[in-house]
Amino acid sequence: TRFLVVVSIITRVVSRVHSGNFLPRLYTLVFLFPSAMSGNPAVLMRLVASAYAMAEKAGAIVRRVLQSGELGIVEKTGANDLQTLADRLVQQSICASLSKSFPKITIIGEEDLPEEAVKEDLIESGQSEDILQKSCPAEYSALKEEELVVWVDPLDGTKEYTEGLLDHVTVLIGIAYGGKAIAGVINQPFFNYQLGAESADMGRTLWGMPGLGAFGFELQEVPDGRRIVTTTRSHSNKLVTDTVDAMEPHDVIRVGGAGNKIIQLVEGKASAYVFASLGTKKWDTCAPEAILHAVGGKLTDMHGSALCYDANVKHMNSAGVLATLRNHQYYASRVPQSVLQALKP
Repeated sequence: TRFLVVVSIITRVVSRVHSGNFLPRLYTLVFLFPSAMSGNPAVLMRLVASAYAMAEKAGAIVRRVLQSGELGIVEKTGANDLQTLADRLVQQSICASLSKSFPKITIIGEEDLPEEAVKEDLIESGQSEDILQKSCPAEYSALKEEELVVWVDPLDGTKEYTEGLLDHVTVLIGIAYGGKAIAGVINQPFFNYQLGAESADMGRTLWGMPGLGAFGFELQEVPDGRRIVTTTRSHSNKLVTDTVDAMEPHDVIRVGGAGNKIIQLVEGKASAYVFASLGTKKWDTCAPEAILHAVGGKLTDMHGSALCYDANVKHMNSAGVLATLRNHQYYASRVPQSVLQALKP
């Protein structure tokens, strides 16, 4: 129908070029029917727009579970590796919603859950109109669903969630193509939680795409000359402490959640995220890496090598994680040789 309307307008424009009505008709064509001129949004933009809405819903689920007081905690591999009802419900919500809207994409979620019917109220079919209106970077504009891999961490910082350290908690949805993180969505369910449960401003969603930019936050940097390292709060060991010390930091911030640490980088609270150990998985780093790259930052393993996000890659980041907003080479050059020898890609 829209196509026929546009054709009709073009016909009238051509027939009235000499009648003095050309400019108004051209205005109608270009400004009232922009989607007819540009075509449907690219698959990637539709996927990110959907992921944004799903992340917002996920944040609401995370808050609701906490408010219920019934966290449903189970230990997966130990006391530092927990799963809650929020982890389970959010993964069901995101994965089922993605599968329904984009049946050909590959989805890899953190939680190993049994296959079961997902309740309809967990399905999110909405999309962010702001994202749909943005132009897809040319290199991604022709991508197909089946070429994309989505990495989902339904609740990054689960241990902190159970301990009430709510500002550490994030929901991560990362999108990869050709092994590279090309788009990411991060929801902070409890952003501004200090304002109280009645605050209408609790929670926020950040997203980014290299070649397009990052949104939902204000980019800031640590003052020149200051080295502030953020690292693990509950998974430290000698490799981690030796590496952090080698960076000669002015300050060290120990917090939970990979998503939370990357947010610290882009908001000027830390200059490097250092984790010289096993522990993080691809679903921890895909979304944060895409947002960091979108603002000129860099995320690698401790050897300075790029992480790979192919569907068949091993999930563990076995050579650790090193992320910076600026001066990546300095931090990479400070990693002790003993650490590099211990952490094999």
